[in-house]
Amino acid sequence: MSKEIRGNEKSSLRAEARKAKLRMKSGFWLECKEDMAQQLEKARLNGLNESKAGQYFTAQVTKKISGEKEDEFYLRVKEMLTSEGEVSDAIGRLTDKEYYETLTYEEKQRYNLTLSEKYLRALERFRKECEFDVISRKA
Repeated sequence: MSKEIRGNEKSSLRAEARKAKLRMKSGFWLECKEDMAQQLEKARLNGLNESKAGQYFTAQVTKKISGEKEDEFYLRVKEMLTSEGEVSDAIGRLTDKEYYETLTYEEKQRYNLTLSEKYLRALERFRKECEFDVISRKA
């Protein structure tokens, strides 16, 4: 391994360590712990599975820490579901028409299957977020 690569890894590690230290100093983890306890209590009171709620809220914290950006496809699905609900032609609406026209028959079939799988994952994620976000917003 070259010195340059090791140096980049070292500086990257130092940057992450600084971020972690700032989170600790700012009370981020204490705030997360209190928030998590409140969310789990709300889930319990609403009859939701506390374990699933805990996993969901832990994933939200992880995304926040890593600075993860939202998936563009998911945002399109979320917008469609929020504005119109579940529609029977969701796959058609999500299809990239220009790209689709350039495909062969077999490629179109593969594209449709892949798009369907992505849509179903996005739909499940949306439902889960709706279920737990309702809890987050309740006082």
